[in-house]
Amino acid sequence: MSLDTIINHTLYTIDDDSFQKECRHKLQQDGALVLPNFLTEECIAQVVAEGKQQMHLAYYTEDRHNVYLKESDPDFDKGHARNRLVDSSKGCITDDFIPSNSPLRRLYDAPTFRKFLAEVLEEQQLYNYADPLSSINLHYASEGQELGWHFDNSSFAITLLLQKPEQGGHFQYIPNMRNSAQVDMNYTGVEAVLNSQTPVQQLDIDPGSLVLFRGRDAIHRVTPTIGDTTRMLVVLAYNSAPNIELSESARMTFYGRLN
Repeated sequence: MSLDTIINHTLYTIDDDSFQKECRHKLQQDGALVLPNFLTEECIAQVVAEGKQQMHLAYYTEDRHNVYLKESDPDFDKGHARNRLVDSSKGCITDDFIPSNSPLRRLYDAPTFRKFLAEVLEEQQLYNYADPLSSINLHYASEGQELGWHFDNSSFAITLLLQKPEQGGHFQYIPNMRNSAQVDMNYTGVEAVLNSQTPVQQLDIDPGSLVLFRGRDAIHRVTPTIGDTTRMLVVLAYNSAPNIELSESARMTFYGRLN
């Protein structure tokens, strides 16, 4: 499958400087960029079919974690915002299970697409993960599965929604909840979020949408899937420098193996 049959070029001229600038401004302003119908219907159908065929190979995890994705801090009690636990659960297909002829592989490796991402994200260049598992991940969220409130450790995330559940599976976020650069964790604000006392923003994401999101300082979650249709989402993971691997502890946690 050629890149022309993967990306909806009638809507998105990703090699156009003015379009790149427009996307970059939107991401800078909102911390999130959603490009609906980025993938063609043909591409979505093929990747969803691949995902269904491979679903039995997924590694499923259930985790209780705090929103900072760190070990508990003994300087605070268990009920403090720093240590309060939320639930996350999902299935995951790792990069080595993505077929060599998959549109996902073609898109991930395409120089034009990678240059577009780098321009929008204000990165000099983007690189694959050095380990064999982390570059392309296909996530499954079946009935009741969710991602609890958290901050990302990485400065950006790139995702493609492939299949939407009947209900639920909503991506919700609150921008500028902390200032990690100044080590301001905003425990008071996080506590209000965990107590459902803060209005949230919700991204309108349909199958085929490309989403770029800056989640290091924006607290975010995905609400539980409702119904029999599994939510399917692809994470396209890149690094700003070459030869970087996801840590062994993270690989064991997310994938249950190292290679």
